[in-house]
Amino acid sequence: MTRPRLGVRARLLLAVVAAVALALAVAVTAFTLILSHRLSASATSLARAQAQAELASLDVRDGRLVAPEAPGPEARPGQVWVFANGRPLEAPNAPTALATAVRALSGGQERAEDVGEETRLYALPVIQDGRRYGTVVSAVSLDPYEDTERTAFVGALVLALLLLGAVALLSRWMLGRALEPVSRMTADAEAWSASDLDRRFDLGEPYDELTRLAATLDVLLEQIAASLRHEQRFTAELSHELRTPLARISGEAELMLRRDRAPEEYREALASIGRSADTMARTVEALVAAAQQDAGLTRTTSDVRDVVAAAIGNARQNRPSVEIDVVLPPEPVRVAVDGELAERMLQPLLDNATRYAGSTVTVTIDRKSTVASIGVADDGLGVGEEERDSIFEPGSRGRAAAGHNGAGLGLALAQRLARSAGGAITAEPDEAGGRFTLRLPLAP
Repeated sequence: MTRPRLGVRARLLLAVVAAVALALAVAVTAFTLILSHRLSASATSLARAQAQAELASLDVRDGRLVAPEAPGPEARPGQVWVFANGRPLEAPNAPTALATAVRALSGGQERAEDVGEETRLYALPVIQDGRRYGTVVSAVSLDPYEDTERTAFVGALVLALLLLGAVALLSRWMLGRALEPVSRMTADAEAWSASDLDRRFDLGEPYDELTRLAATLDVLLEQIAASLRHEQRFTAELSHELRTPLARISGEAELMLRRDRAPEEYREALASIGRSADTMARTVEALVAAAQQDAGLTRTTSDVRDVVAAAIGNARQNRPSVEIDVVLPPEPVRVAVDGELAERMLQPLLDNATRYAGSTVTVTIDRKSTVASIGVADDGLGVGEEERDSIFEPGSRGRAAAGHNGAGLGLALAQRLARSAGGAITAEPDEAGGRFTLRLPLAP
């Protein structure tokens, strides 16, 4: 059975509590060891002080160590033995084990020794003029020191536990506040749907790890939204570009099936269907070329003169009565764009010009620095100042399009294709007619 996994907040809280618990355990242990050492040193100092005080009261007469009259039991905080040449001059009542340990120290050097865990002895030799006359041994009870050590340890342990609990509560609150943006981002992400392309976490200027994560996710969402919009736009553009040739094919087929026709009419209808199918094929190829251009997979070039000639040939079929004037330069003008793709950029400009022109359309080709410009002008109603940018939005149509059928996607598709190739299409407001310019980068 799979064990449930802890969340980030729980894991962080456990890590903090464990680290603090370890630090407190080390601190309590160190405190106890230091206190034990200090108390042991204090017990030794007290035993030495007692022995030195007794030593100061002794006297040497006629080569013998003489002890003063023994004071009452209440005058000394501990027990003191005085030995002269191995014989006790002073010997308080003491248990046999303690008395034996004291006698063992009577002939040794200055030192301290514990008897069990209850008493500490300190032996101090009596030396005068370089001659040893005896030994003073003092005893101090270790019970008060052990009680102090136990009390301090219990107090430190209780304080450590209280501190650990306080740290746990404070850490939980701080982690909750620190991870609140993550919880809010999670709730927002769960509430969003695939249609919420413009929703963002929007936590402001990044200043820490979480806000930088939110900013990174916002950038990622923007890229995903751009990809989805590109897909939606691609679908709309494909539908727009294929609608007209499909309608022609469907219309011609319907007329052919409605009644018998002469062989010449069948050939004319089949030729029209063939031209429409060819238009559809070129449209698909152009959109594929645009996708490859966006991905940087193509590096083909084309001659602007060939692009203009092909686009004019297609535009003349829409309205043969409109005159199209063009002067092609004698030298090739090569651009860093696939020919089919460049034609799909230019075709909507020529189609609109022939559709909305009064009688004449003029096409010019100019080459400047690293850019080739193709100008398309007509003598129609023109483009107003307020619509020079909006007409490139999908579904938007200018005032000249009033009374004409259309989905308003031709210029949007042409603009997107131009920008994908590093170029652009601009419209110049002019009441005397439409003025459009397609700029494409020259081939190196």
